Amino acid sequence: MNNLSLKISNPAKHMSAPKIQKFSESEKMRIAKAAKDFESLMTSMMLKSMNKTTGGLFGKNNYGGDILDTVFESQIAQHMTAKKGMGIADVIFKNMTGENLAEQLMKMELKNAQANKFLNHNNRKKLQPSLQAKDRLKTYENIIIDAANKYDVDHKLIKSIILTESAANEKAVSKANAKGLMQLMDSTATYLGVKDSFDPKQNIEGGTKYFAELFRKYDGDVKKALAAYNAGPANVEKYNGIPPFKETQNYVKRVLSYFENMDI
Repeated sequence: MNNLSLKISNPAKHMSAPKIQKFSESEKMRIAKAAKDFESLMTSMMLKSMNKTTGGLFGKNNYGGDILDTVFESQIAQHMTAKKGMGIADVIFKNMTGENLAEQLMKMELKNAQANKFLNHNNRKKLQPSLQAKDRLKTYENIIIDAANKYDVDHKLIKSIILTESAANEKAVSKANAKGLMQLMDSTATYLGVKDSFDPKQNIEGGTKYFAELFRKYDGDVKKALAAYNAGPANVEKYNGIPPFKETQNYVKRVLSYFENMDI
């Protein structure tokens, strides 16, 4: 029987081009990962083949060298293919999707960054006052609402300040000798016309009036107003914002957390 010979003038004419399919974004992400994993495996096999001719990375007689060789080959391969690689993954992804692998990897990185940001935001601990403090606060409900309405500020914000300042304890005294529910210093109390800082009505009305002044001074910037209430307007102006004092920064965060996360 005579041997048959095939004459092919243009091999490309006899090879069908890969059929490009439509994939969803999640499917393209899985394809991209699989392509990179395959390239990493191929690179690892190439390194293994090269190492056989040199006796391995740690030499022929090194104890445990065969295990270490495998570990290091895998790590080196992953490092080599983490970014650009050898182009194998790019070809696979292009043939299957018709798209650029680098662009898909950028999309994946962006999505992961957004997911992490979302998780961090939602896992952030929400500060809550004690139940006892919330119960004490109810005693002053009408006084707070009246003062808030009088000076045109949100009553929930005044409640949040009271909880942060004194845990709604009308007899509270700080180390700096600030007194009462809204922790008024004697000089501030005098300025506000408060004669008895331990009197809930006088204290709340004076503190609310003071915060309202700060709120308007900083054109409705609640963070600056809170920082000034805690650290003084001079420090807010000195640093053009919340001063770099841990106490003040924590104070602002706590008040806003109470305001945003609690039904009071």
